[in-house]
Amino acid sequence: MFTDTQLLDKVNDYISHLNYGKQPDGLYEPIQYAMSLGGKRIRPVLMMMAYNLYRDDVDSILSQAAGIETYHNYTLMHDDLMDNAELRRGKPTVHKKWSSNTAVLSGDAMQVIAYRLMTGTGGRYVPAVMKLFTQTAMQVCEGQQYDMDFETRMDVYEHEYLEMIRLKTSVLLAASLKIGALLAEAPDEDAQFLYDFGINLGTAFQLRDDILDVYGDPRVFGKKIGGDILCNKKTYMLIQALRRANPDQLAELKKWLSAEEFDPDEKIKAVTALYDDIDVRSLCEDRISHYTLLAETNLNMVKVPEEKKLPLLDEMNKLMFREA
Repeated sequence: MFTDTQLLDKVNDYISHLNYGKQPDGLYEPIQYAMSLGGKRIRPVLMMMAYNLYRDDVDSILSQAAGIETYHNYTLMHDDLMDNAELRRGKPTVHKKWSSNTAVLSGDAMQVIAYRLMTGTGGRYVPAVMKLFTQTAMQVCEGQQYDMDFETRMDVYEHEYLEMIRLKTSVLLAASLKIGALLAEAPDEDAQFLYDFGINLGTAFQLRDDILDVYGDPRVFGKKIGGDILCNKKTYMLIQALRRANPDQLAELKKWLSAEEFDPDEKIKAVTALYDDIDVRSLCEDRISHYTLLAETNLNMVKVPEEKKLPLLDEMNKLMFREA
């Protein structure tokens, strides 16, 4: 069995040697830049871990692993543009370093490259893999639209938010695991358990991300803290704050949500203080624990020796207790 560090090294080495394209420079340099920013490479590592439950030749699926990571970074490039984010992993975002038009076009090219990498060298599993990948790509778009719609709504319910993050975040983690299983010729039932594991892991992962966006250390997190607050994103904590606030707290919260002109640092500080008073962080932590337990249950159902599952369990624990 390979460790997460060994798999990460393989993915990083493969991506560093990928020739995404040469000309024109204005199209391909931003892609190389975005991919060089690194990151945890969670999705390709999970794909290879799922594959490694059944097979040892993990290098044979590096193309698909790079494809899922390229697709993920394409979504980040467009997300940063839509959110007008300044930093990604501590570095200027593509639209800030180049332009908005560059972020759109280079992002589009990354999506095409991701599809090309996902097909790998062909094989009889390509149709099943591409069907799942295409379905997942559409779901991610649906989740992003819900996320945008929620910004102008004050009546977003918890179940709506959880469905949004299932689509925007969880399905890509789940697809990474299931594609690894499909490529390894895993039993259908195991492939589905791994998919379900990814859905619950992804939900817990996004809830942790919501907490870090408010309470994380920007030096570790790699981007400015409070971005969700400034954009009025309906995170789990904001939804619970709107639901549980007393009349005075609700009035204060709505004042900041409706303000068109404000000092960013002041808004972040004020809304964070309201979160503290209403104690929504502990509610979010409880939901993280709930989905982490569901993920562990899903993984327990996979019919491989328990010792083979340890890398996936370790990865889950690292993601749930991360600081970035």
